[in-house]
Amino acid sequence: MNSFVIDDKEKSEFLVHRSVFTEREILARERAEIFNKCWLFIGHESELKELGDYKRKKVGGRNLLFVRSQDGEIRALYNTCPHRGALVCRENEGNSRVFRCFYHAWSFTNDGNLVGMPGKDGFPEDFNAEGTKNMKAVKRVESYRGFVFVNFDDHAISLDEYLGNAKEYIDLVADQSDAGLEVLGGVQQYSVRANWKLLAENSVDLYHGMPTHKTYFDIKQEQDPNLKRVRLEGHGRELGNGHGVMEYVAPWGRPIAQWTPIWDEKLKEDMEKIKARLKEKYGEERAERITNYNRNILIFPNLVINDIMAVTARTFYPTSPGYMEVTGYALAPVGEPEDHRLARNNNFLEFLGPGGFATPDDNEALELCQEAYTNNSEVEWNDISKGMIREENAMATDELQMRAFWRQYKKIIKPSMMEEEVTMK
Repeated sequence: MNSFVIDDKEKSEFLVHRSVFTEREILARERAEIFNKCWLFIGHESELKELGDYKRKKVGGRNLLFVRSQDGEIRALYNTCPHRGALVCRENEGNSRVFRCFYHAWSFTNDGNLVGMPGKDGFPEDFNAEGTKNMKAVKRVESYRGFVFVNFDDHAISLDEYLGNAKEYIDLVADQSDAGLEVLGGVQQYSVRANWKLLAENSVDLYHGMPTHKTYFDIKQEQDPNLKRVRLEGHGRELGNGHGVMEYVAPWGRPIAQWTPIWDEKLKEDMEKIKARLKEKYGEERAERITNYNRNILIFPNLVINDIMAVTARTFYPTSPGYMEVTGYALAPVGEPEDHRLARNNNFLEFLGPGGFATPDDNEALELCQEAYTNNSEVEWNDISKGMIREENAMATDELQMRAFWRQYKKIIKPSMMEEEVTMK
């Protein structure tokens, strides 16, 4: 096999070999070449509003402390004691000037500096003169429009360069509020018995929407006059560096400024004012995109920003070829009125929540794929060719945005690398 990905533009055929979803050697290479070297989302600046605020995070297989230190800088500290390796912080979130290790009570300021050791007389006076016993920090921590990323490769390109054309679509999300966005309470964590790349695909796959989520549309069409005739019209885009997006007309209410008759009339008046403000600030065309269009944005490798019924951020990480852990939460404009926030949360939970209409459907579909990959010896390839015949003008229901992911994957993960790795072993 010369390639895991066949990108045949002449035949308008795009194939992905199913071994990439099942082989442990491939997962090991993904961890080394993707999760160790790409920019990975760790959180939003609004999660750390006050000095000393922190959140425990798992990113790229690492245990990290996402913290706003006393100097105001946002840091990512490796959550492990330099002494014997125990987790320094066991609480999931809080506010503290000092972190104290449970095991031997070594203490560290919230920028990672060692400030206390019981039995200090047993160590030389210059024991930490060079700072080697401080908590280690991730060197590359950068943010864009409040979205904070880390990179474990000290020599990686800047986040700004990495995001590239994806910034246009992140801007459309961030520009919904002059006051900025904030993360809402209630992080959602769940697992899926499927390969992580299947969720990357699914997150920018509008083709499956109507058949897979038919129950949702059947019920909503009874409730909402706007959904009597659903047309998922829009476009797909390849954004470079593996990022992709589908942007399409929203057939349902959007809490930012698209009212639906199932909501109170007062919300309609408020949303008309919001839309008028956006038009004044950004012009008619951009305001229309912000308020009336949905966006599913995939930032390679594992961040999805859904700006559909509500704004969500979702990440996922593989613990084995056929199992991933998923973390997701919602964002909203800072200071959003309570009735708007209620409509937003209902929208979010009803469709994208772990118990909503969409997420269980999607998880089942991905698990059915993973289960069927036991047939890989006889049926080797997945087909992701839809829309290759019109790639310059891709529809939102085409698969261009998925091909964007796989084209970057093909650049990074090569079968020759795997052969070399197996030979060395």
